[in-house]
Amino acid sequence: MVQVQNLTRGQMLVEKGRVANTFWARLRGLVGSKPLAPGEGLLIVPCQSIHTHFMRFPIDVLYVSAAREVTGLEQALPPWRFGRWHRRAHFVIELPAGTIARTGTRLGDRLLVQGDDF
Repeated sequence: MVQVQNLTRGQMLVEKGRVANTFWARLRGLVGSKPLAPGEGLLIVPCQSIHTHFMRFPIDVLYVSAAREVTGLEQALPPWRFGRWHRRAHFVIELPAGTIARTGTRLGDRLLVQGDDF
């Protein structure tokens, strides 16, 4: 289990997160899964771009540098889309749609990632 906190905004982004850090886990991502509940998230490591093909729900996406700084974000990315490619990203956090707006997360925010899997 992984947790992610936005240190800049003092907001918890992920309370119950999973990590996709193998080829097959990254390839599958959230394909075929049910929508993320508030507090859930998927960290894809390493990753600079994502897609939502074969998904049935929109997601918020944070692109994060190795220094744990938000370098890109996409809100409510619908199914069957490609996310933008972010050269500076080291990993991606997929979140329930609305999380970015609810937490006020912005470019440049610093994140704290904690957990055994990360």
